[in-house]
Amino acid sequence: MDYDKYNVGDGPAAFLTLIVGGLVLALALIVELNWRPPIWVHAMLWFPLTIATVVGALRVSKAILLILEHRNQAREGSIDDGTEE
Repeated sequence: MDYDKYNVGDGPAAFLTLIVGGLVLALALIVELNWRPPIWVHAMLWFPLTIATVVGALRVSKAILLILEHRNQAREGSIDDGTEE
């Protein structure tokens, strides 16, 4: 399979960062409202968890986008000038 025609770019990283960021924020708020730990506990818990989750899931998300591009035969966009060939 020729991977040169596929360009997944940074799309998966952006979506993954937003999704993981929302989930971690929700978890951090739940922990804060229920147990009220000191700020250093939040820093020691959420920073490594966020980084590990994004980096760990990046390969999977890029693979999913590549599979979707292949299945849907996605190609680079082109401008339609209105002439038919």
